[in-house]
Amino acid sequence: MKMRMWDIIIRIKKNDELDGKRLHELIMDFLIKAHVAGATIWTGINGFGKRGRSTLQLEGITVNMPLIIEVIDEQSKLEPLLPELKRIIGDNGIVTIQEVYVV
Repeated sequence: MKMRMWDIIIRIKKNDELDGKRLHELIMDFLIKAHVAGATIWTGINGFGKRGRSTLQLEGITVNMPLIIEVIDEQSKLEPLLPELKRIIGDNGIVTIQEVYVV
């Protein structure tokens, strides 16, 4: 049996902040409090977007690497969260939504 759900993908950079706190921490705290089914943070090693390039250098220095936060749950649970997610992320990232089937 398969279930139709939403997959929200949030693209930000590791050093992005809101009110002195890292965005990825704010987003995860928000998602946990909202009791979503699950979320994962993926670390990228290279990327670019409207705010320029983001890379990771492994020679003792970490430079503002790209992060992807992936959230999967039912549309009815995730759709009401979108305005607050957009407020937290602001112009720091991009949010995409796709319908997925979970087996």
